[in-house]
Amino acid sequence: MTDASSPNLPLPPITEPFLLPFHYGALHTVGIDYLVDPEPAEKILGRVHPRLTSALFDGRACVSINYQLYFAQYAGGSGITEEIEISIIAYPRSEEHRLAALTYADYARGVDQSKLLGIGRIHVLCDNQIAIEAGTKLFAEPKRPARFTAAMPSPNGPEGESWQITCFDADFTADGSIGAPGDPILVLNARLDGLPAAEVNHAPITGYGTEPAGRLLAGSLNVYQPHRLRLLDPDTADRVTVELVDPGAPACVDLAALLDGASAVGVWSVQSPPVAAHNRPYYIPEQS
Repeated sequence: MTDASSPNLPLPPITEPFLLPFHYGALHTVGIDYLVDPEPAEKILGRVHPRLTSALFDGRACVSINYQLYFAQYAGGSGITEEIEISIIAYPRSEEHRLAALTYADYARGVDQSKLLGIGRIHVLCDNQIAIEAGTKLFAEPKRPARFTAAMPSPNGPEGESWQITCFDADFTADGSIGAPGDPILVLNARLDGLPAAEVNHAPITGYGTEPAGRLLAGSLNVYQPHRLRLLDPDTADRVTVELVDPGAPACVDLAALLDGASAVGVWSVQSPPVAAHNRPYYIPEQS
């Protein structure tokens, strides 16, 4: 029986040829959080998501910048995608009465199990045209093309816990694909070697989108392993940086307003474990 008070909202449509849920075959991600002045955060958030309001932690808004490298396998092939999401942690204005009082550390450790505190995406930069189409049509993400170079911790590379992600400007070509990288836009650096990490249950992560008609939607991302959280203090904050290389790029314009004078307060990461290993060969002796 349907509750008479229910708004009976329809589910957002699933645009063909996409299917949901979308399953990740592997995911490697690092996210950087900043506590910032709430005034510019609320202004920028309101421009993109007028029905959201910024979450405040001790009077500060939270800006989250996360890089993702993920793999997906389909019935007819496979795809690899890189993207950066620039978000303000937010919640629907109508749901404020359901929120508990949280510190940033509480939020970062996943204490908010209402999952109302989600990512209000301001910019999403992505190198896969199919992912751009899916993110725009299914989740109302403000998504546009970009290119990337990435160095990250890997069992196939030298030991270390450092990430360096460079995002380059790009555009669609005449055939709808994404063209070659242009000028660099921004650089993320996270030197995490030696920083203690805690395993936290931060997922599912709620992502908010606003359709052109103004309807607000929410979708959750389940990550099937703990995040590794590193809380930063004044002595370690310089281990994580965001360099705004192109001050005129739309993402950098907003980040400059949001991050003015702020230092990173937390960095979290997830890397899918290897599922197989091709081992070192050995010689077979000749018969005597």
